[in-house]
Amino acid sequence: MRTKDKTTRSIRVVAMDLLARREHSVYELTRKLKQRDFENDEIDAAIAALQQDNLQSDSRFIESIVNYRINAGFGPIKIRYELRQKGVSEGLVDDYFSGLDIDWQSSMAGQRIKKFGDSLPVDYKEKMKQARFLQNRGFSPESVMRLFR
Repeated sequence: MRTKDKTTRSIRVVAMDLLARREHSVYELTRKLKQRDFENDEIDAAIAALQQDNLQSDSRFIESIVNYRINAGFGPIKIRYELRQKGVSEGLVDDYFSGLDIDWQSSMAGQRIKKFGDSLPVDYKEKMKQARFLQNRGFSPESVMRLFR
């Protein structure tokens, strides 16, 4: 029994070390603890305890990623995709985005100006180049085309 208490404590310490560096989703934290050869039931118990102590929160993780990516100039499509890749539930992401007050059109226009300058392109080839750039940043094709009208 004493070794199990020590193991549980060490899982908590490892998890807290990871969380001290940055927020992690449950999926990421589980994956990283599995890589360190902890057992699934021990990982689940440790994460549940961390959540109960409000040391791990997928909501805080979403907020952290969204704020970081918005400040880096990424659009909603790319941010949602990244959160999905990190194992965050669609419901939590939808809830967070529904309460978000961001002018994506202005953000997109700012990214275009930062990369290509103030003047809108006149030739088709340059428009498509800029459109691809903005779509790769996570802005919808519809909103990109609206920007060029």
